[in-house]
Amino acid sequence: PTRPEGAPMVTLTTNIGLDDDATGLQTSSVGEPSVAASTSTVFMTGNWYASRSSDRGATWGVIDPFTEFPTDRGRFCCDQLVIYLPRQRLWAWLLQYEQQGTSNIFRLAVSRTGASGSWRWWDIAPTDLNPSWTDAWFDYPDMAVSQGHLWVSFNQYDSNDTWRRAGIVRWPLAELASARPVTRRHWVTTSLGSLRLVQGAGTSMWFAGNIAASRSLHLFQWPDASDAVTKWQVKVGPWNDTDYTSSTPGGGQWLSRLDDRITGGWRAGGQLGFLWSAGRATGRPHPYVRAVTISEQTLKVTAEPDLWSQNGAWAYPAAAANKAGTVGLTAFYGGPDHPAHAVGVLDATSNTWATKLTATSTHSPLQGKWGDYVVCRAHPSRRTSWIASGYTLQGGQDRRNIEPRYVVFRR
Repeated sequence: PTRPEGAPMVTLTTNIGLDDDATGLQTSSVGEPSVAASTSTVFMTGNWYASRSSDRGATWGVIDPFTEFPTDRGRFCCDQLVIYLPRQRLWAWLLQYEQQGTSNIFRLAVSRTGASGSWRWWDIAPTDLNPSWTDAWFDYPDMAVSQGHLWVSFNQYDSNDTWRRAGIVRWPLAELASARPVTRRHWVTTSLGSLRLVQGAGTSMWFAGNIAASRSLHLFQWPDASDAVTKWQVKVGPWNDTDYTSSTPGGGQWLSRLDDRITGGWRAGGQLGFLWSAGRATGRPHPYVRAVTISEQTLKVTAEPDLWSQNGAWAYPAAAANKAGTVGLTAFYGGPDHPAHAVGVLDATSNTWATKLTATSTHSPLQGKWGDYVVCRAHPSRRTSWIASGYTLQGGQDRRNIEPRYVVFRR
């Protein structure tokens, strides 16, 4: 991918691949890396590792999610997310646990330092939210913060792997930062799943899901000061949610599990934005990133700045605004080459993306599986920078050849 004429440059200021010692070889080709940073500490998670650096990524130490916490409510596996709360000076780590019978838990852990042995935590099972949800388990979480709360979205399935509902749980930040019992609230819907929270929320959390058949974005607002959730249906341009074919060298595939769930959301400058992966369509010879921005005041679509290429596929995007209000992106690019990780910046004037590759894989995944998500966040102290997670395959096709990446970039 090349920089559009007139678009802002993208500069990589940190671009670190985590080695085997940093991950304990607990990596998967469905990598799902998450990253957060304070002034000098970086915490990174993925399938099925966690790693911490206290020197801005120069050195890393494994914190094993299988052994860091007790197995009193099941065994860890697999989704994880991490975020840093600067006002509370608190790390928050969400871990998804295996099914035990017909259920499982999310474990939300917090720490002042992020170091091993420093965490305290709260567990939730589906029956903790509703006693009638006895045949239900959590999957596919997202995590974000507003001024007053930490928020987690989820899908919920029964023991036959049939989708049942999606929902949101919120915890007051002030209570997470103290030793007091946490007063959580939750909300669910059975109309659509895979809800995505925005990064950069203010006094309300915004989140959305999409439906290709009706060419619609279903937008929700849940204020910090209220228990009521408001919904709008926003019409957007069409997209294909079926054809995600993308061949790599030797005829391999890397997007065999890709779908059109929203994977990126942000709020900045009076705008809400959402990103998802779309299949091949007329004039778009490869899968690409579908993008929609919406006015926070009028709830009307203001732009649809898709990221696409005549030469290869874009997939699994995430985004956030930096402290200056500019939107940055992390995503994967590949086909006909091996999968690569890239970051980018949205030029709000031209509605185009400037992108830069951070690393390119030497191989493609054995079973054609990649994904399901990465994260992008505002840099904790640099006004025009972002932090992002990604990964590539280096030196082979096995899951142990996955190399997670911690990236800091600026415009």
